[in-house]
Parts: sequence; structure tokens; C-alpha cells
Amino acid sequence: MNKLTAQDGTARRWNMRIAVVDDNPMNITVVREILKRAGYSDMRMAASGMELFALLGLDADGQEPEGVPGDDSHGIDLILLDMMMPGVDGITVCARIQQSPRLRDIPIIMVTAIGDSKKLAEALDAGAIDYVTKPINRVELLARIRVALRLKEQKDWHKERDRRVTEELQLAREVQYAALPQPVDDEGMAIDAIYRPSEELSGDLYAWHRIDDNRYGIAVIDAMGHGISSSLASMFIASVLKEAMTKQVEPKRVVKELNRRSQQLQFADQLIQYYFTGLYMIVDLNKGVLEYVNAGHPPGLVIRGDGRVENFALGGAAIGLFGEMSLEKHTLEIRPGDRIMLFTDGMYDLVGSDYEEDREVSLTELLRPFGMRTPVKELENALFGGELPEELTSDDRCLVVVDIK
Repeated sequence: MNKLTAQDGTARRWNMRIAVVDDNPMNITVVREILKRAGYSDMRMAASGMELFALLGLDADGQEPEGVPGDDSHGIDLILLDMMMPGVDGITVCARIQQSPRLRDIPIIMVTAIGDSKKLAEALDAGAIDYVTKPINRVELLARIRVALRLKEQKDWHKERDRRVTEELQLAREVQYAALPQPVDDEGMAIDAIYRPSEELSGDLYAWHRIDDNRYGIAVIDAMGHGISSSLASMFIASVLKEAMTKQVEPKRVVKELNRRSQQLQFADQLIQYYFTGLYMIVDLNKGVLEYVNAGHPPGLVIRGDGRVENFALGGAAIGLFGEMSLEKHTLEIRPGDRIMLFTDGMYDLVGSDYEEDREVSLTELLRPFGMRTPVKELENALFGGELPEELTSDDRCLVVVDIK
């Protein structure tokens, strides 16, 4: 990014490239001398809008040719543009530049000999940030240039910062996805998941762990909120969950360990407290049962082989709210042909109801047709193949599917 450089300890000059556009050679000479004496040495001259388009890498009509890099402004940091020119006038040129995502942040100062307020308003509406009138006043021109270049430098700084943040978010997303378990397809059971973050990062997570030949521990967790902060909290709880599923095993003990460790999240602002809803279950193929604890999480459901649906019980307090938790373990029978579904509350977006009882019923009815005979990919396409309204996609969505063979 171009920067200010200091000379003699006091004078500050811009090391930036300015394009001067005017069909009158005398006007170009005057402006060039003013800029040169003020210390601006990097200038490009153009006698028409067409020549400016060429300087900026646009075609003769001011359109982007194919294959132009998305962030290349051809080194131009500021444009001094004559408003009244033969052929393509300054207002049209300005409007064409604004249509280019890679060029629209270049500040444009209109230079005009007319005092028509309507024309000046048109120029500003077309994207110019300022104007100077002819005959050019040296002090006024340089002051407006300094303001425009400061704005350009700030925009460049923000664009570079946004680029770095985007790259880091993409990397964090890849790390988050890498931490999720791979699908399971064993002789007696298959486990898979559908995962749809509302942003780059998600506050939802799922995990499973093979306890022995006949048992799997399976969990789904939803951190408060969504985005960067909730994703960091969920990554913390994911590491705790992995250890708890391995060492604690039994549902009540696993959830209590998650609660104990979540109490360790301390923040400078005492008003901030992260909490998690979660459902952890053990599927025992040998006994034909699943045991689960629900901690403030949406109840899962079982789609039986004959099409009947049985819902899990509602849960108690969320993880992380209180030092001590009162937990209740529930049991459901399972048999071959059953499909178990666990999900986060973002799935309620699909039914769009604000009433808890209504949305539970509506989501159950929505999922009822997708029993074990429906492949998970087909289920995903059926649920998320179409675009939802923006107001219904503000939360992360996660669905864990367990098929009992």
C-alpha cells in the first residue's frame, strides 16, 4: 500500500499516482506544474475519457475486458477529471469507472468551468467525491487532493485488512471442518451429518466416538450465538468433549464434565457468559437401546422402520449456566431399520415458526418421510436444495443422522 513519506522533518508528500484528464493541453500543463511543485512526481496524462479507460485497463467503452485481475487498479490512486470533454464526458466516464469493482474505490475529483449545480450534483451522484472549478486555485486544488488521497489510503488499508481477515476466516473454517469426525459405516450402524454454518464459522459441532464393538457415543452441541466468538467457544468445548467421551463415557458424567470445564471460560467483562445446549447419547447395539442426556437442547427423534416417529424428551438447563447441574438420563429402544436424528435449533428455520410446540411438530412432520431408506445426500438436497429467505438463514444448522442396520 502506498504511504506518506516525510521530508525535512516537516513536509509530507504523497507517494501516489495521479491521473489528470483534460482535452485542453494547456489545462493539463497548468495542473501538472501545480502538482510537480507540490511534490507529486508520479502523474499520468490523458486527453480523453477513452485514453483514461486505456490507462485503467478498461476497453474503449469503459467495460471490463475478460481476464482482468479483480484487485488491480493499474496503480492509479486519484483521478482529476474534466467534466466537459468531447465524445465521452466526465460524468459518463465517472459512472463507467464506478461500475468496475476493482476501480470504484479510486477517488475522482471533477474539474469544471461551469457553475451549474445540477451538473455538479450529477457528477457527485455518478461517483465523484469532490470538485474544483476553473480557473484552478492552487491552494484549493492541493487541499482537495490531500483530502482525497487520505481517503484513498484509508480505503486501501481497510481493503488489505479485510483481505487478511477473509483469508484467516477461510483457514479457520478449514480447521473447524477438519476437527469434525468422518462418517461411519460399520456393520451394525452408519453415522453421518449435514453441516450448514450461517457464516464462515459455526457455533454448532457434532462428534462421535466408538466406545467398543457394540457402542458409540454421539453428541451434538450448539454454542450461544454464531460467528467467530461462538465458533471459538465451540472449538474449546469440542476439545473437552473428545476427552470426556473417551474417559467419562456415561452420558451424565460426560455432560457434567462439559459443564465443569465450561465454567473455566473467564472473560474480562463479567456480563459475558457463554453457554451451550447439547445432547449426548450412547447407542448400544447389543442391548438394543440408546441412553441420552439432553441439556437444554432441541429434542432428537427416531424414525422407525414402519414410518412412526418417536421424539426424545425435552432437556433441562444448558451447559455452562450453573455450577451444578441436575441431569436426567433417558432411554429409548432401537431396532434395525430405525433412523435417529439429532439437530441444532437452526433447523427450525426450515419450518419458520416462532412457537416452540408448533415448530417441534412441524419439524417432525418435515423429517418424517426421510427414514433410513433415504440416503443422507438425498436428505440434504431435499432440505437445503432451495434458497431460504435471508431472515431464515441467520443461524447455524446441523443435523446428525444415525442409521441402525
